[in-house]
Amino acid sequence: MNGSGEDAEQVPRPKRTDARRNKETLLDAAAAVFVMSGVEAPVRDIAAKAGVGMGTIYRHFPTRADLIIAVYRHQVEACAEAGPALLATSATPYAALEQWINLFVDFLVTKHGLASVLQSDNAGFETLHSYFLDRLVPVCTRLLDAAAASGEIRSDLEAYALMRGVGNLCIGADNDPRYDARPLVGLLVAGLRRTH
Repeated sequence: MNGSGEDAEQVPRPKRTDARRNKETLLDAAAAVFVMSGVEAPVRDIAAKAGVGMGTIYRHFPTRADLIIAVYRHQVEACAEAGPALLATSATPYAALEQWINLFVDFLVTKHGLASVLQSDNAGFETLHSYFLDRLVPVCTRLLDAAAASGEIRSDLEAYALMRGVGNLCIGADNDPRYDARPLVGLLVAGLRRTH
């Protein structure tokens, strides 16, 4: 019986990989459309961007709320995974921190649009907010610790406070074309540097 169970496990694996890749493509497309047009954008726009039929989107995400929550989680994961990757490939820990904060700003500008839709389901939103903090605060902490250990920034900084500050600077950036949070966030991150 075990042998047949293992065979059943092994056969669909490539299909699962393709399905996962297709789902990620859908989520990336949805995130891009949400950034450009907001979370109320027509599903056909997302389908066109992903190069799939609308039925494919509804098969994966039966409701708009399902799609919005999945995009939010997908973006949190991408942001979380980027931290260690940037730390491994950047010239310095501070450079990794700067790049990660830029990715975080991209996420926040999208997230604010998502957050307003999710407000109607308070319990769901609270769960997502906890998920966001659980996944991203440790990544930011690791980047701050590495930059502090290298002597590039002060060592008395807390990830949550920095992320909250960046978040506050991003409020309104998603719906005001005259406001770009990046220059102010850049000043904030530059202010973390240690003066020698």
